[in-house]
Amino acid sequence: MSTADATQDVLAIERASVRIDGRAILDDVDLRFARGTLTALVGPNGAGKSTLLAVASGDLVPATGHVRLAGAPLRDWKARALARERSVLPQDHAVRFAFSVREVVAMGRLPHPPAPAEDTRIAEAAMATADIVHLAGRDVQTLSGGEASRTAFARVLAQTTPVVFLDEPTAALDLQHQEAVLRTARQLADDGACVIVVLHDLNLAAGHADRIVMLQHGRVAADGSPREVLTRETIERVYRQPVLVLEHPTRGVPLVVSDDPR
Repeated sequence: MSTADATQDVLAIERASVRIDGRAILDDVDLRFARGTLTALVGPNGAGKSTLLAVASGDLVPATGHVRLAGAPLRDWKARALARERSVLPQDHAVRFAFSVREVVAMGRLPHPPAPAEDTRIAEAAMATADIVHLAGRDVQTLSGGEASRTAFARVLAQTTPVVFLDEPTAALDLQHQEAVLRTARQLADDGACVIVVLHDLNLAAGHADRIVMLQHGRVAADGSPREVLTRETIERVYRQPVLVLEHPTRGVPLVVSDDPR
Protein backbone atom coordinates (compact mmCIF):
# COMPACT_ATOMS: atom_id res chain seq x y z
CA MET A 1 0.00 0.00 0.00
CA SER A 2 1.30 3.42 -0.91
CA THR A 3 2.46 5.74 1.83
CA ALA A 4 0.88 8.61 -0.10
CA ASP A 5 -2.33 10.31 0.98
CA ALA A 6 -5.14 8.35 -0.69
CA THR A 7 -6.87 11.60 -1.67
CA GLN A 8 -3.94 12.31 -4.02
CA ASP A 9 -4.05 8.92 -5.75
CA VAL A 10 -4.10 9.32 -9.52
CA LEU A 11 -3.64 5.62 -10.33
CA ALA A 12 -5.10 2.60 -8.56
CA ILE A 13 -4.39 -1.04 -9.40
CA GLU A 14 -6.98 -3.24 -7.72
CA ARG A 15 -6.43 -6.99 -7.29
CA ALA A 16 -4.83 -7.31 -10.72
CA SER A 17 -3.66 -10.71 -11.99
CA VAL A 18 -2.17 -11.82 -15.30
CA ARG A 19 -1.82 -15.49 -16.22
CA ILE A 20 -0.01 -17.00 -19.19
CA ASP A 21 -0.28 -20.72 -19.88
CA GLY A 22 -1.73 -21.18 -16.41
CA ARG A 23 1.18 -19.42 -14.66
CA ALA A 24 0.64 -16.27 -12.65
CA ILE A 25 2.85 -13.53 -14.10
CA LEU A 26 1.10 -11.00 -11.88
CA ASP A 27 -0.75 -12.29 -8.86
CA ASP A 28 -3.43 -10.27 -7.04
CA VAL A 29 -1.51 -6.98 -6.99
CA ASP A 30 -3.09 -4.04 -5.18
CA LEU A 31 -1.23 -0.70 -5.45
CA ARG A 32 -1.96 3.01 -5.50
CA PHE A 33 0.18 5.82 -6.83
CA ALA A 34 0.05 9.53 -6.06
CA ARG A 35 0.78 12.73 -7.91
CA GLY A 36 4.14 14.28 -7.19
CA THR A 37 5.91 10.96 -6.59
CA LEU A 38 8.49 8.82 -8.34
CA THR A 39 8.04 5.09 -7.75
CA ALA A 40 10.65 2.55 -8.83
CA LEU A 41 9.53 -0.99 -9.64
CA VAL A 42 12.39 -3.39 -8.95
CA GLY A 43 12.87 -7.13 -8.66
CA PRO A 44 14.65 -10.09 -10.27
CA ASN A 45 14.19 -11.05 -13.91
CA GLY A 46 10.70 -12.42 -14.41
CA ALA A 47 9.33 -10.84 -11.24
CA GLY A 48 6.51 -9.10 -13.14
CA LYS A 49 7.81 -5.52 -13.35
CA SER A 50 7.13 -4.88 -17.04
CA THR A 51 3.84 -6.77 -16.84
CA LEU A 52 2.74 -4.55 -13.97
CA LEU A 53 3.71 -1.46 -15.95
CA ALA A 54 1.79 -2.70 -18.99
CA VAL A 55 -1.32 -3.32 -16.87
CA ALA A 56 -1.02 0.07 -15.18
CA SER A 57 -0.62 1.92 -18.49
CA GLY A 58 -3.46 0.11 -20.25
CA ASP A 59 -1.28 -1.79 -22.70
CA LEU A 60 -2.32 -5.11 -21.14
CA VAL A 61 -5.74 -6.02 -19.77
CA PRO A 62 -5.47 -8.09 -16.56
CA ALA A 63 -7.27 -11.44 -16.35
CA THR A 64 -8.79 -10.29 -13.06
CA GLY A 65 -8.87 -6.98 -11.25
CA HIS A 66 -9.15 -3.38 -12.39
CA VAL A 67 -7.10 -0.25 -13.00
CA ARG A 68 -8.40 3.26 -12.36
CA LEU A 69 -6.75 6.35 -13.79
CA ALA A 70 -7.80 9.75 -12.45
CA GLY A 71 -10.77 8.04 -10.82
CA ALA A 72 -12.13 6.40 -13.97
CA PRO A 73 -11.76 2.75 -15.02
CA LEU A 74 -8.95 2.47 -17.55
CA ARG A 75 -11.20 0.57 -19.94
CA ASP A 76 -13.46 3.65 -20.23
CA TRP A 77 -10.72 5.94 -21.52
CA LYS A 78 -10.68 6.81 -25.24
CA ALA A 79 -7.28 6.41 -26.89
CA ARG A 80 -6.63 10.10 -27.57
CA ALA A 81 -7.69 11.24 -24.11
CA LEU A 82 -5.61 8.45 -22.55
CA ALA A 83 -2.56 9.63 -24.52
CA ARG A 84 -3.00 13.09 -23.00
CA GLU A 85 -3.19 11.63 -19.50
CA ARG A 86 -0.34 9.11 -19.55
CA SER A 87 2.81 8.54 -21.60
CA VAL A 88 4.72 5.29 -21.92
CA LEU A 89 8.35 4.52 -22.68
CA PRO A 90 8.40 0.78 -23.52
CA GLN A 91 11.47 -1.45 -23.49
CA ASP A 92 11.24 -1.89 -27.26
CA HIS A 93 11.20 1.61 -28.72
CA ALA A 94 12.71 0.83 -32.12
CA VAL A 95 11.38 2.90 -35.04
CA ARG A 96 11.43 0.94 -38.30
CA PHE A 97 10.72 3.82 -40.67
CA ALA A 98 13.01 6.60 -41.88
CA PHE A 99 11.79 9.37 -39.58
CA SER A 100 14.19 11.99 -38.33
CA VAL A 101 14.83 12.32 -34.61
CA ARG A 102 12.94 15.65 -34.64
CA GLU A 103 9.92 14.00 -36.28
CA VAL A 104 9.85 11.17 -33.73
CA VAL A 105 9.99 13.60 -30.80
CA ALA A 106 7.26 15.75 -32.38
CA MET A 107 4.98 12.68 -32.44
CA GLY A 108 4.63 13.18 -28.70
CA ARG A 109 2.48 16.23 -29.47
CA LEU A 110 -0.06 14.36 -31.64
CA PRO A 111 -2.63 13.72 -28.86
CA HIS A 112 -2.88 17.45 -28.16
CA PRO A 113 -4.83 20.04 -30.18
CA PRO A 114 -2.53 21.49 -32.87
CA ALA A 115 -0.55 24.54 -31.74
CA PRO A 116 2.45 24.70 -34.08
CA ALA A 117 4.55 27.27 -32.24
CA GLU A 118 3.93 25.70 -28.84
CA ASP A 119 4.42 22.17 -30.17
CA THR A 120 7.76 23.14 -31.68
CA ARG A 121 8.90 24.83 -28.46
CA ILE A 122 7.97 21.79 -26.35
CA ALA A 123 9.63 19.32 -28.75
CA GLU A 124 12.83 21.37 -28.91
CA ALA A 125 12.93 21.63 -25.11
CA ALA A 126 12.42 17.85 -24.83
CA MET A 127 15.34 17.23 -27.21
CA ALA A 128 17.54 19.57 -25.20
CA THR A 129 16.65 17.79 -21.96
CA ALA A 130 17.42 14.40 -23.51
CA ASP A 131 20.70 15.72 -24.99
CA ILE A 132 19.78 14.92 -28.61
CA VAL A 133 19.60 18.38 -30.22
CA HIS A 134 22.71 17.55 -32.24
CA LEU A 135 20.91 14.46 -33.58
CA ALA A 136 17.70 16.26 -34.64
CA GLY A 137 18.18 15.71 -38.38
CA ARG A 138 19.41 12.11 -38.15
CA ASP A 139 17.41 9.15 -39.40
CA VAL A 140 16.42 7.30 -36.21
CA GLN A 141 17.37 4.00 -37.85
CA THR A 142 21.02 5.10 -37.83
CA LEU A 143 21.20 5.83 -34.08
CA SER A 144 23.07 3.85 -31.47
CA GLY A 145 21.06 2.07 -28.80
CA GLY A 146 21.64 4.84 -26.29
CA GLU A 147 20.79 7.60 -28.77
CA ALA A 148 17.58 5.80 -29.77
CA SER A 149 16.66 5.40 -26.09
CA ARG A 150 17.14 9.11 -25.45
CA THR A 151 15.06 9.94 -28.52
CA ALA A 152 12.21 7.80 -27.23
CA PHE A 153 12.53 9.48 -23.84
CA ALA A 154 12.33 12.91 -25.48
CA ARG A 155 9.11 11.84 -27.22
CA VAL A 156 7.65 10.95 -23.83
CA LEU A 157 8.71 14.32 -22.44
CA ALA A 158 7.10 16.09 -25.40
CA GLN A 159 3.81 14.35 -24.63
CA THR A 160 3.58 16.39 -21.36
CA THR A 161 1.31 14.02 -19.45
CA PRO A 162 0.55 14.02 -15.72
CA VAL A 163 1.31 10.28 -15.48
CA VAL A 164 4.55 8.88 -16.91
CA PHE A 165 5.54 5.21 -17.29
CA LEU A 166 9.19 4.37 -18.03
CA ASP A 167 10.21 0.74 -18.63
CA GLU A 168 13.97 0.35 -18.09
CA PRO A 169 14.80 3.82 -19.45
CA THR A 170 18.48 3.54 -18.44
CA ALA A 171 19.21 0.08 -19.89
CA ALA A 172 21.14 1.28 -22.96
CA LEU A 173 22.63 4.41 -21.43
CA ASP A 174 26.08 5.35 -20.20
CA LEU A 175 26.59 6.52 -16.61
CA GLN A 176 26.12 10.23 -17.38
CA HIS A 177 22.87 9.74 -19.28
CA GLN A 178 21.50 7.26 -16.73
CA GLU A 179 21.77 9.92 -14.07
CA ALA A 180 20.40 12.59 -16.40
CA VAL A 181 17.29 10.57 -17.26
CA LEU A 182 16.58 9.80 -13.60
CA ARG A 183 17.16 13.43 -12.60
CA THR A 184 14.62 14.44 -15.23
CA ALA A 185 12.15 11.84 -13.99
CA ARG A 186 12.70 13.15 -10.46
CA GLN A 187 12.02 16.71 -11.67
CA LEU A 188 8.80 15.61 -13.38
CA ALA A 189 7.61 14.17 -10.07
CA ASP A 190 8.69 17.27 -8.16
CA ASP A 191 6.64 19.31 -10.62
CA GLY A 192 3.54 17.23 -9.82
CA ALA A 193 3.60 14.23 -12.16
CA CYS A 194 3.11 10.63 -11.09
CA VAL A 195 6.18 8.82 -12.43
CA ILE A 196 6.55 5.02 -12.36
CA VAL A 197 9.82 3.56 -13.60
CA VAL A 198 11.09 -0.01 -13.95
CA LEU A 199 14.74 -0.25 -12.89
CA HIS A 200 17.25 -3.05 -12.43
CA ASP A 201 19.81 -0.84 -10.71
CA LEU A 202 18.88 -0.68 -7.03
CA ASN A 203 21.26 2.22 -6.45
CA LEU A 204 19.59 4.34 -9.13
CA ALA A 205 16.26 3.54 -7.49
CA ALA A 206 17.62 4.50 -4.06
CA GLY A 207 19.10 7.73 -5.36
CA HIS A 208 16.03 9.10 -7.11
CA ALA A 209 12.78 7.40 -6.01
CA ASP A 210 10.47 8.35 -3.16
CA ARG A 211 9.11 4.85 -3.10
CA ILE A 212 10.28 1.42 -4.17
CA VAL A 213 7.95 -1.48 -4.94
CA MET A 214 9.92 -4.73 -5.02
CA LEU A 215 8.28 -7.61 -6.87
CA GLN A 216 8.90 -11.34 -6.59
CA HIS A 217 7.05 -14.05 -8.53
CA GLY A 218 4.38 -11.57 -9.58
CA ARG A 219 3.59 -10.36 -6.06
CA VAL A 220 4.64 -7.37 -3.99
CA ALA A 221 7.53 -8.47 -1.78
CA ALA A 222 8.19 -5.03 -0.24
CA ASP A 223 6.77 -1.53 -0.62
CA GLY A 224 8.04 1.65 1.01
CA SER A 225 10.80 4.21 1.03
CA PRO A 226 14.25 3.20 -0.28
CA ARG A 227 15.49 2.85 3.29
CA GLU A 228 12.54 0.63 4.24
CA VAL A 229 12.78 -1.64 1.18
CA LEU A 230 16.50 -1.86 0.49
CA THR A 231 17.56 -3.85 3.51
CA ARG A 232 20.08 -6.65 3.40
CA GLU A 233 17.48 -9.17 4.56
CA THR A 234 14.90 -8.20 1.94
CA ILE A 235 17.35 -8.03 -0.97
CA GLU A 236 18.97 -11.37 -0.13
CA ARG A 237 15.56 -13.03 0.29
CA VAL A 238 14.19 -11.75 -3.01
CA TYR A 239 17.31 -11.75 -5.21
CA ARG A 240 19.08 -14.73 -3.60
CA GLN A 241 22.33 -12.76 -3.74
CA PRO A 242 24.61 -11.83 -0.80
CA VAL A 243 24.84 -8.05 -0.46
CA LEU A 244 25.99 -5.32 1.85
CA VAL A 245 23.77 -2.28 2.34
CA LEU A 246 25.84 0.77 3.21
CA GLU A 247 25.16 4.50 3.50
CA HIS A 248 25.91 6.53 0.39
CA PRO A 249 28.62 8.99 1.43
CA THR A 250 27.01 12.06 -0.17
CA ARG A 251 23.37 11.26 -0.95
CA GLY A 252 22.38 9.84 2.41
CA VAL A 253 20.53 6.88 0.84
CA PRO A 254 21.15 3.12 0.89
CA LEU A 255 24.05 1.90 -1.25
CA VAL A 256 23.83 -1.75 -2.30
CA VAL A 257 27.00 -3.69 -3.14
CA SER A 258 27.54 -7.36 -3.85
CA ASP A 259 29.06 -9.42 -1.05
CA ASP A 260 30.13 -12.45 -3.05
CA PRO A 261 33.32 -14.08 -1.73
CA ARG A 262 36.29 -13.91 -4.07
